[in-house]
Amino acid sequence: MITITLPDGNTLEFNAGITGLEVAESIAKSMAKAAIAVDLDNHLHDLSFGIEKNCTMKIIKREDDRALELIRHDAAHVMAEAVQELFPGTQVTIGPAIENGFYYDFYRKEPFSAEDLPKIEKKMHQIIEQNQPFTREIWSREEAIEFFKNKGEHFKVELIEDLPEDETITIYKQGEWLDLCRGPHMPSTRSIGTAFKLMKVAGAYWRGDSNKPMLSRIYGTAWRTQEELNAHLHQLEEAEKRDHRKLGKEMELFHFQDEAPGQVFWHHKGWTMYTELLAYMRQKVRNHNYIEVNTPQMLDSRFWRASGHWEKYRENMFIINEDGQGEKDKNPYALKPMSCPGNAQLYNFGVKSYRELPIRMAEFGRVFRQEASGARHGLMRVQAFTQDDAHIFCTDKQLEDEVIAMCDLIREVYTDLGMAKNIVINFSTRPKERIGSDEDWDRAEEALQKVLERIGMKWVLNAGDGAFYAPKLDFILTDAIGREWQCGTIQVDMNMPTRLEMSYIGEDGQRHTPHMIHRAILGSVERFIGVLIEHYAGKLPLWLAPVQVVVATITGDTESYANKVKDALIKVGIRAELDIRNEKIGYKVREHSSKKVPVIFVLGKKESSDNSVAIRRLGSRGNETMNMKDAVALVKNETKPPL
Repeated sequence: MITITLPDGNTLEFNAGITGLEVAESIAKSMAKAAIAVDLDNHLHDLSFGIEKNCTMKIIKREDDRALELIRHDAAHVMAEAVQELFPGTQVTIGPAIENGFYYDFYRKEPFSAEDLPKIEKKMHQIIEQNQPFTREIWSREEAIEFFKNKGEHFKVELIEDLPEDETITIYKQGEWLDLCRGPHMPSTRSIGTAFKLMKVAGAYWRGDSNKPMLSRIYGTAWRTQEELNAHLHQLEEAEKRDHRKLGKEMELFHFQDEAPGQVFWHHKGWTMYTELLAYMRQKVRNHNYIEVNTPQMLDSRFWRASGHWEKYRENMFIINEDGQGEKDKNPYALKPMSCPGNAQLYNFGVKSYRELPIRMAEFGRVFRQEASGARHGLMRVQAFTQDDAHIFCTDKQLEDEVIAMCDLIREVYTDLGMAKNIVINFSTRPKERIGSDEDWDRAEEALQKVLERIGMKWVLNAGDGAFYAPKLDFILTDAIGREWQCGTIQVDMNMPTRLEMSYIGEDGQRHTPHMIHRAILGSVERFIGVLIEHYAGKLPLWLAPVQVVVATITGDTESYANKVKDALIKVGIRAELDIRNEKIGYKVREHSSKKVPVIFVLGKKESSDNSVAIRRLGSRGNETMNMKDAVALVKNETKPPL
């Protein structure tokens, strides 16, 4: 007999070999009817899987979050069947479920095009309606190789031949069609439902190797309900409208060129936004008793070896003189991918006393990281960027309070920037590949656990995803259309201070090792600007907008008054531009609105004679008329950063 423990703690006893479906039937017929899979000890299995040992069990229904993975996996199989029915001779390679959907890579002489997707989708609906059961079979290696060889599926043969000798070869069938697959799958094709859509076609090399054949990849998205699918498609539509690369061009903020891959060419307006954001952050950290420092961008490899980065992070670093050539270059150098070893050198300059701690050291450091061309994406993934880094050096007694103060500061900044709604903290613990002792990791993780218990913010455990040198708290923000962005981070590091020989003189007159807390709020400034642009759809808060006011004339005889208004705005620090072109005012308003200018002062003969302005706000259809001095004062008050 085996014992199965249910989510409510109740236990059931059965003979070994009972299936998940049979367990569900023993609970209730309605349960069995709703079941699509089972979770046994946190691993998904088919309902037909024979249970041989004691375990915990959860019956997965279609409404469960984990059902999405199964729906998408099954949809990929059905798409592969549809493709092979419609395009005989096409070879099937690999097709996983991915975030928000699925894909399958195919090999055929003529790549697929977007025009092929509707007929593939139609065929998928037909296959799903047939309600073919998914069935699992175990084959011998020889049998599987022979079958796929005879079928002309050479990529499948290669996959099987590369599997370990002791690997179980599992085949999943849906009707007459079958594929090599580990599973699990739902009971039948109809379990997938109809809430799916094929999205696009792309190229992909077999196994990601440019020396191997080019495959045709078809992407799809699949959801539990039509409402979920519609919401996702709407989000994609909104995301396209908000794409920071598109808005960056329209708003004249930045551009990229092939000659400087992954590096930003900031235009005047974009650089204005950049410097305003940094000015806000500088004042913020000053208010919280940080000192600002700056360290070299190129450091000898000895620093990176000592910190552990050379071994763990080297492939992401830009290395200089690695061959050791050069009269004085005995060691290679690296452009810094992060600021921590440099900040540690500043700490080590001179003897520190416990009376000086905590030292809160902020650096808006320029860093460089190697990114594959396929991974680079506008401002969101670049190779050269500024990180709003900080390192806090403190005693054991100060550690917990310092981390809490950082959490408060991070929340404060996100509130100011309009992104504090639905913040979630990922508590990422020790990874398998790490440096340092388990004792130090225990202490660091315990400190972060206590902080989470005190601050009252929503958090989830992200086991095994910490940095190689420290556990961390990652702050996940949700933007205006529901997308999540990981931005801020706090890392409690008990390894680097020892490796870099950092110390302070304690009350007892002895040397002690300080704790080092790594902290970023925006993370990459470039990336955060991209997030802000998309979050606000370019309609930035007035204090952050590159151009805050445009003074636009209706008639040519108001030009002199327009200059007077513009000068009054600039005198009080408002970023203003003048538009006295011989164009209709409607054209001017549309053009500046498309560039997301927050405020337009419209001036005609009446405004000129009355010494007034007609204020038009972005997104508003009407104007508000006001005395010129009052209007300038009003806008001046609204342009103050939220400090």
